[in-house]
Amino acid sequence: MNFLGTLLTLCVLVPSAHFADSSIAWCYNLPTCNDTTWPTIATVSCNGSRQSPINIAPGSVQTDPNLNAFTLNNFDSPIAMDTIANTGKTVQINLVRGLSISGGGLSENYDTLQLHLHWGRGASVPGSEHTLNGRRYPMELHIVNSKASYNRNTTLAVADSTGLAALGFLIEEMEGNTTGQPASWQTLSSYLARIPNGGDSVLVTAGVSLNDLLPGVDTTRYYRYLGSLTTPTCDEAVVWTVFKDTIKVSRDVIDRFSSMLHIDNSTSPLMVNTYRNLQPALRVTTQVNSSASKACFSLGLMVLSVLLGRP
Repeated sequence: MNFLGTLLTLCVLVPSAHFADSSIAWCYNLPTCNDTTWPTIATVSCNGSRQSPINIAPGSVQTDPNLNAFTLNNFDSPIAMDTIANTGKTVQINLVRGLSISGGGLSENYDTLQLHLHWGRGASVPGSEHTLNGRRYPMELHIVNSKASYNRNTTLAVADSTGLAALGFLIEEMEGNTTGQPASWQTLSSYLARIPNGGDSVLVTAGVSLNDLLPGVDTTRYYRYLGSLTTPTCDEAVVWTVFKDTIKVSRDVIDRFSSMLHIDNSTSPLMVNTYRNLQPALRVTTQVNSSASKACFSLGLMVLSVLLGRP
C-alpha cells in the first residue's frame, strides 16, 4: 500500500431510570426480594434481553456519527428542584416543569422529570450501577427524562422502547483531605438529615441547579446503549447515556448517603448498597472524535496537495 493509501486507512480507523413499581415487593437488602429474585417476581421484563446496568468496556465501544452534543434546557435554573424524598429505596428529587434535553442523538425532545442516586456503603464500598472496565464507583446519579410527545405520561413512555432517556453520571471521591465539596453537593446532602425515614419528603430551597451538580463533566463525551430501568419492573424502554467524565465529591458527603437514611423508620436498617448487579453486556456506542477526524482530514488534504504539486 502506498503512503497516501496508508494515511487514508489510518484516518478511517480513528474514532471520528428509576420508576419503581409499588405493586411489586422488591428490595435491595433481603434475599427474598433482592435483585437475584427480580426475574421471578417481575417476570415481564426483569429477565429480558436488554437489561441494565452493564459494564462498559471502552476498548470494545463502537463509534456513531449521530451522537452529537446535548442541549440541556434550563439545567442552569436555580429553582429546578421541587422536592427531595427518601423513597425507602433511594433519594429522589422531583423537578419542576420546564426542564428538557435534546440532541445527543435522541429522536425528539425529552422532558426532564427527576433525578435519583445509587450508592454502596460509603466511599470505601462502591455502589455505582454501571461500571467502566470492571471498576465500580462510589455512587451514580441518574437524571430521568421521558419523550416530550408523551406529556410526562410515564405509562406511555415505558411502553416505548425509547420512551425514556436516562443520563448516568459516575461519582468518585475527590482527591485530598477536602470536606463538604463541592458546595452544591454539600447543600444537597444537607437535606438528608430532614428525610431520615422511608416516605419522608421536604421542599427544596432555591439555589442549586442541575448544572451545579455536574462540575467538571463535559456533556459532549459519553457512551450510549439501549437498555432498561434498573428497578422492577425493569422495562426495556431506556436510551442510556453514561458520561465519560466523573463527578468528584468529597468523602464525607458520599458517606452521608449510607449513614443517615433508613429503609423504613429509625429502627429499620440503613439504606446501603442501593444498586442492581451487572447484567449481560450490550452493544455500546460513543460519539465520533471530531478533533481527530478533522486532523486526519486536514492532513489528507495537505498530502494530496503535495502529491498534486499544489502550494
